[in-house]
Amino acid sequence: MVPVTRAPLSRDDVVAGGHFYSWDLLGGTAMILPVLPKPSQQSIRRNWLPGKLSQNLIAVAYVVDHKTVYINLGALDGDGIHPQAAGERLFLSDYSENRFETTMARLKCFGRHIALSRCSDNEDRTSLDQVWQLQIWDWKYSTTSGSILRGAVPNGSPAPVEFCFLGNNRLLVVTDNLNLYSIEDMSQTPELLACFLMPGPLLLRCLPMIDDIGYDSQLHMQAQTTMYTSDPTHRLICLTAPSARDNTQVFIISTRIFFDLNEMAAAMPIPWQHWGPSNTRILWHPFHFKIHVNGNQVLRTFPVGPRNSQFTLQLLDFSPLAVINRRGLGRVVKEPSMTYISSLTTSLPYVQVVFSNRKFDCSPLRDLWIDKDRIYMLSRSLTFIDRLGVIDIQSDLQSGVVSTS
Repeated sequence: MVPVTRAPLSRDDVVAGGHFYSWDLLGGTAMILPVLPKPSQQSIRRNWLPGKLSQNLIAVAYVVDHKTVYINLGALDGDGIHPQAAGERLFLSDYSENRFETTMARLKCFGRHIALSRCSDNEDRTSLDQVWQLQIWDWKYSTTSGSILRGAVPNGSPAPVEFCFLGNNRLLVVTDNLNLYSIEDMSQTPELLACFLMPGPLLLRCLPMIDDIGYDSQLHMQAQTTMYTSDPTHRLICLTAPSARDNTQVFIISTRIFFDLNEMAAAMPIPWQHWGPSNTRILWHPFHFKIHVNGNQVLRTFPVGPRNSQFTLQLLDFSPLAVINRRGLGRVVKEPSMTYISSLTTSLPYVQVVFSNRKFDCSPLRDLWIDKDRIYMLSRSLTFIDRLGVIDIQSDLQSGVVSTS
C-alpha cells in the first residue's frame, strides 16, 4: 500500500473515478484531489461513460435560519455557471419553504437529476406535521420542481431519509421499507411503483452508490483476463442496520428486483419472503469494521487476530459472469446462509476472494473504497495526519495466494 496524499479531518469522504472527495465540516470547504499512480506505473487513461458524474458539475446546498434552502450549481473547472444548467440556483417550492423547518439535509446527484432530502426535529411540531421531505430537480431543464415526496421519519431517526438513484428514471427511498418510485415526469409527484417490505422494523442506512468508470479499451481487455467486471444490467445496493452486541447487519441487495415488476406491484406491499431471500445476501460484522460497494463488487474488512484487532480484505463479486466463470479466483458461494442474530436465510450467489497475504491493524483505519482496479484505504497516523493508500487489485491477486476454502 502506497501513501499518495494527505487529507484533513472531514465528515464525508469518498473515492471515485481516481479522485478523493472530502468535505471539511468545520471549515465549510470541499476538496477534490486526484489520486496519482506510483511514479513507476504507466499512466492510465479513463473515459467517463455517458450519464455519469463526468458533467463537470458541482452542486452545493446550504440552509439559512433553518428555513430557506439554496442549491447553487457551478462548473468544477471555473467560477461561472454550468453551461448545461437551467440556471445558477435551484429553488424549493413555496409550500416547502413556508411550512418546513430544516435541521438536517442530504443532497445527491445522478445524471440529469438532483435530489434533496430534508428532515426536521422541531419539538413544537404536531403529529400531523410532515417531518421529512424529498424534492427532485431536472437541473438541465428547470430550476423549479413539482416532484416532491413527504412523510414521517421512520423509527424516530434524526437523519433525513436515505435514497438512491437507480438509473435515470427510478428512485429508491429507504424508510423502514424500500419504496420504489418512477421519476420519468418531473412535473409531478413521483409515481410509486412498488413497496418492498423489510424483515421487521429496522433503522436502515444506505451506503453511497458510486458510478462505474469506463476505461481505456486496451486496459479493459487486459483486466478481463483475471477479473470479471460488473454486469451493467445488475448492480448492488448496500443497507446497514445496527444489531445487538455492537454488531451490524449488512443487506446486499441486487437491483435486478427493482426492474422486474408486474403491473400489480404498486397495489400492495411485497412481503420479504417473496422477494428478499433470493435477491439478498445478509452479512454480519462488528460495527467498527468497514464495507464498500461498487457495481457488483463488495469490499469488506474481515476480522482476524486476538480480539479482532486486525483484519484482512475480502472481495465479494456478485456479478453473474463471475459466479458462472470464476476461473480459480475464489470460492463460489451459492448455498443459503442464516444470520444468527435475526435468523434470516438469504441465498444471493457470489464469488469470495480473500487477499490472504495482507493483514492490517484496525485502529488506524477510517474508511475504505473499491474503484474497479484499485482499493483505497484512509488511515490516521499517531500524529493525527490522514493518509490515503492505494492497493492495485490485479497485482495483489497475481502475486498473492487467493484463499479458496
